[in-house]
Amino acid sequence: MKICFPVEANKGLESKVYGHFGSAPTFVLFDTETRKVGTINNQDLGHEHGQCNPVKALDGKMVDAIIVGGIGKGAINKLNAMNIKVYSAAKNTVQENIGLFENNQIIELSQKDACGGHSHGGDCSH
Repeated sequence: MKICFPVEANKGLESKVYGHFGSAPTFVLFDTETRKVGTINNQDLGHEHGQCNPVKALDGKMVDAIIVGGIGKGAINKLNAMNIKVYSAAKNTVQENIGLFENNQIIELSQKDACGGHSHGGDCSH
């Protein structure tokens, strides 16, 4: 399974999960089978609020899950339509959240959990 984590700065597994999917500068990818770590620069940083294009943001790379600090309703809908599940980060780092995910201790997000309108740099505070 390939898991994507929006992060502000790439520090591998020690990267801190960013507060919002669409405005994260970078994504850390983790493959649960190979244990390999990769990165993608967000290719959709200039989008209007509510117009996030997850396929463009992820540079066309397919993932199975996103673990994020916050995310808008439109992005959840688009990701779910692509059979990508969205989960709420429960800890600060990618590594900590991988552990929780692998032990089924992380919550899947739905539309009702989406962020409302806010500026593109902030934390969504769920």
